Order: sequence, then C-alpha cells, then structure tokens
Amino acid sequence: MKKKGLKIATALLASSVMVFPLLLNGCTSAPGAEKKEVYVYNWGEYLDPDVLDEFTEETGIKVIYDEFETNEVMYPKVEAGAVQYDVICPSDYMIQKMIENDLLQEINFDNVPNIKNIGNQYMESASEFDPGNKYAVPYCWGTVGILYNKTKVDEPIDSWSVLWDEKYKGDILMQNSVRDAFMVALKLKGYSMNSLDDKELEEAKNLLIEQKPLVQAYVVDQVRDKMIGNEAAIGVIYSGEAIYTQRENSDLEYVIPKEGTNVWIDCWVIPKNAQNKENAEAFINYMCKPEVALKNFDFITYSTPNVEARNLIEDEEIRNSPIAFPDLSEYDGLETYQYLGAEGDQKYADLWKQVKAE
Repeated sequence: MKKKGLKIATALLASSVMVFPLLLNGCTSAPGAEKKEVYVYNWGEYLDPDVLDEFTEETGIKVIYDEFETNEVMYPKVEAGAVQYDVICPSDYMIQKMIENDLLQEINFDNVPNIKNIGNQYMESASEFDPGNKYAVPYCWGTVGILYNKTKVDEPIDSWSVLWDEKYKGDILMQNSVRDAFMVALKLKGYSMNSLDDKELEEAKNLLIEQKPLVQAYVVDQVRDKMIGNEAAIGVIYSGEAIYTQRENSDLEYVIPKEGTNVWIDCWVIPKNAQNKENAEAFINYMCKPEVALKNFDFITYSTPNVEARNLIEDEEIRNSPIAFPDLSEYDGLETYQYLGAEGDQKYADLWKQVKAE
C-alpha cells in the first residue's frame, strides 16, 4: 500500500534522516547494546518524511530508513536476517506468516502507551492474524475496489464483472499481485479469497486467463497515475490511492463491489533479531500520537485506525468519507487475507505463473 512517487523520495533525500546507508552490512551494534538509532523498513511512500525528522528531534533517536514495494519482496530479506531491521510494516497475512515462522518478537506495550488511540475494532481485526494482540500495532487500513472514470464509463458500476466486459478492452488495469488478482476472480465466482480448493482456484485461474486480452496492463502504483491521466477507464485499486486520485481528477469514482473484497490492515511489528527494541517501541509509540497519525493520513490518504487522529480531521467530508472510513456493516463478502502456508503460497504462485504465461 503506497503513495505519491517523486514528492516523498525527494523530500527524504533532502532530509536529515538517513536513507539506506549501512543496510547492506546490517547493524553493527554488539548484542544487547542499544544505540540511539532505529532501523525502519516500510512500504514505499507510506509516511510523511517530516515525521521522521520530528521523531529524531523529540527523542534523539536517528532513523535509518529503507523501503519495499510488496510483502513478498520484504519477507525473504527479513527471513535471511542479513539486515537487522528494528521496525517493519507488513500486511495482515504476512504478519501471520512471520509469527508462525518465529520472525517477530512480542511488543512491550508499557513502552507504547499511545496504543490507547487505536480503535477497538481495529485491534479486534488485528487479533485475527495476531492472536492476543502481542506482535502488531495497526498503522493503516483500507479496502480494495474498482476505480472508474465517469467520462469513459456510462453505467453504474457495482460488480467485479465489469473487468470482463469486452467494451472496455484495452482500458482495464489489474493489480500485478497474485493475491489481489485471484481475490477479484474468486470473489466474482462467490468463493473465499483464502480458498485452497483446487477446483475453485482452477476456475479463478481460467477467469483471469479469459480476462487477459482485455487488460491494458498489470501494474501497482501506476494504476493511480494512469487513472489520473485518463489513460484507462477502470482499475483495481486500494482505497487510499482512490482518495488521492479523486483529489487530482474529479471524474474518478471508487466502489466496493457487491461480491465483496479484501479489507486489509498494515501494522508495525518488531523482528526477532532487532538490535534496538526499545527504540523501535518508541518509534511505534510516536506513530500512534494523534497529531502524528493525522499528519501521515493527510500525506498518504490511507485510512488511519487512530480514532483520536480521525477526530482531529477538520474537513468533515474527509472525516466521514465513505472511501476512507466506510461503514463495513453495509457490505457483504468482506475478508482479510490469511497466510495459507508454504504449500498454499506455492499453489497460488504456480497458478499466477500460468496466467502470466498465457
């Protein structure tokens, strides 16, 4: 889950925050020797860079910052342990995988008193992949849906089926993500997006192969840019990106399809091999401050689980936005991704290769 390209990259490079240095060689601290630094591994373009400088000013803890594009890129790097990060921001199912593979350590919540600002409903949702809420602190959440251009689409959109409509051939953008792509196809067929049933997965694979000639491109961040630039009619997108695109292009509309979708949560976690655990907890606690969470929300436009931060949003339209803060009770078929085990991951990966190979 990510955001606005060059703006943040330039800001980070211009700031006093250290970006990428020393990471190839890992941390050099002796075991148990905690230094005034914290190594953070986050999604690309996923917080306001000013927040990092302000954290350092307040705490004296220097931030060494690295970015990843997908959970699947992040995981093997952390698993290998070549780089010892202190704080990471994975998604729900990946957190479950990391817990099961003993890659995370429990957070000392005495050092994170600002956890009180995270809404109970989000902590309950996190408990589905982090039983007992021991390892993860919710940072952002949202849905996956359809973004369409009202000047190119002359019909009401309420179903994933529009992504198979021949009249939009060459004007459809799909996520270049195995789980998101299969989620769309599985939901359209009425199945769980966590299905491991061979028959259901084969049907979903065939649907994606059938759709492929209609797809302009399989992309990630480019959905946002192409839709803003009127380069496509319809795209599968994260809700936070949808809010930003609407600010840039008023012809764009976002919907959660009637068949259901993914409700995702990204959380801060601390790896097992973190060298600066207390600094990591200080960083997480800082991110849970209402004014800091609001600043990040304003910058990245992804929904905050911080209820006090939401209360600080002055723009009533944004504070009550059905995109940023939908009433999930109004929708059917909502699920959170689950870790499907090594065999399940491989099954999806093999089927996705077949889709791409056609």
